[in-house]
Amino acid sequence: QVQLVESGGGLVQPGGSLRLSCAASGFTLDYYAIGWFRQAPGKEREGVSCFSSSDGTTYYAESVKGRFTISRDNAENTVYLHMNSLKPEDTAVYYCAAGPPWGSMCVIPSLVHYWGLGTQVTVSS
Repeated sequence: QVQLVESGGGLVQPGGSLRLSCAASGFTLDYYAIGWFRQAPGKEREGVSCFSSSDGTTYYAESVKGRFTISRDNAENTVYLHMNSLKPEDTAVYYCAAGPPWGSMCVIPSLVHYWGLGTQVTVSS
């Protein structure tokens, strides 16, 4: 059974940091593009950061460049999102996703094959 399970969300003050984890089971992340999306209340789901396994390229949304870093542990079949200098506008449900190794999954969400259930991140003082 294919599953993506996120963890690590929570409440953090502005300027703080969080690390989100996404554990994959039922398939191997090596052969997929993997990434993180987020959805704030009343807004569309947007791609935050994606890693393409076909060419090793990494995408970051402009709003998170320099603050967020995506990483992957192939041995653990887990992907992480390291979030620093968090802002109130980063508040959203964050979703882990996996899709075809080619293409731009982060900008074309319809390419996503598998979604996690999401983890809430709230940035507030």
